[in-house]
Amino acid sequence: MIAPSILSADFARLAEEADAVAGADWLHVDVMDAHFVPNLTLGLPVVTSLLAATDIPLDCHLMIDDPGRWAPPYAEAGAHNVTFHAEATDDPRSVARDIRAAGAKAGLSVKPGTPIEPYLEILKDFDTLLVMSVEPGFGGQSFIPEVLSKAKAVRRLVDSGELRLVVEIDGGINADTVEAAAEAGVDCFVAGSAVYGTSDPAEAVRALRASAAKASPHLSLSR
Repeated sequence: MIAPSILSADFARLAEEADAVAGADWLHVDVMDAHFVPNLTLGLPVVTSLLAATDIPLDCHLMIDDPGRWAPPYAEAGAHNVTFHAEATDDPRSVARDIRAAGAKAGLSVKPGTPIEPYLEILKDFDTLLVMSVEPGFGGQSFIPEVLSKAKAVRRLVDSGELRLVVEIDGGINADTVEAAAEAGVDCFVAGSAVYGTSDPAEAVRALRASAAKASPHLSLSR
């Protein structure tokens, strides 16, 4: 699965930028509050407008404080997947329950320096694990390969039947890094500049998907 990140799109033309990646599996939306991360992007009103402008399922990544308060409204608005950060709450299970009750899939994200082991027990309450391969807050950063050990650990649990979730990665994904991430067991690849920095975003999506499927021991090319 390829999830183009609109963080690298033209914010003045978001509906057109969504159309430009027709065929993408998800559209990744980075919500930043200038508190949990130093950057400020967009919020629920823009997401609501984008939901009305595209049929691509929205993958909302909330890099915000107090996700227990702010995450459920994104699900209520119609987002397909709502992901929040493990570091932003003391009760991630409760937040996940509220997101699911509001109608969306629930995702948990961890920063590059956050170990995955303390969260393995609760991942059964989630639909997605988003492994950050850059520090959250800004696009265009370089991929941190050390985080792939987290994807591998969770992939083993998924393959053994202990977990059922999507392993997603976000940060520095491009033609040079997508294969390593696929080999590590990633299912869904968030890509910003590698898609929207090209002259043909839809073709970039297809190329990334083909590269991931070719390198992955568990994925196959379905389209």
